[in-house]
Amino acid sequence: MQEREREELRVVAELLKLLAHPVRLCIVKNLAKNGECNVSRMQQCVEAPQSTISQHLAKLRSGGIIEGKRVGVEVYYTLTNPVVERIVKLLL
Repeated sequence: MQEREREELRVVAELLKLLAHPVRLCIVKNLAKNGECNVSRMQQCVEAPQSTISQHLAKLRSGGIIEGKRVGVEVYYTLTNPVVERIVKLLL
């Protein structure tokens, strides 16, 4: 196996680790399906407290999977990693 191939596999494995939680997977699935979304809307879909969703959003943000854009007092999140979008669409 070539070094480039190993690195690609390592990157995908790290992304899969980040997605390996039902709440994070649900968040990413909904963002892939609907585009941008705020925490209040996610809370209705995921049925988890806002603090729990915020913790998972922080992990997804730090992993480069999502980005947040502030609009007034709300933050709207979007999926920014095309590899993750393809993975989620294939899995779900």
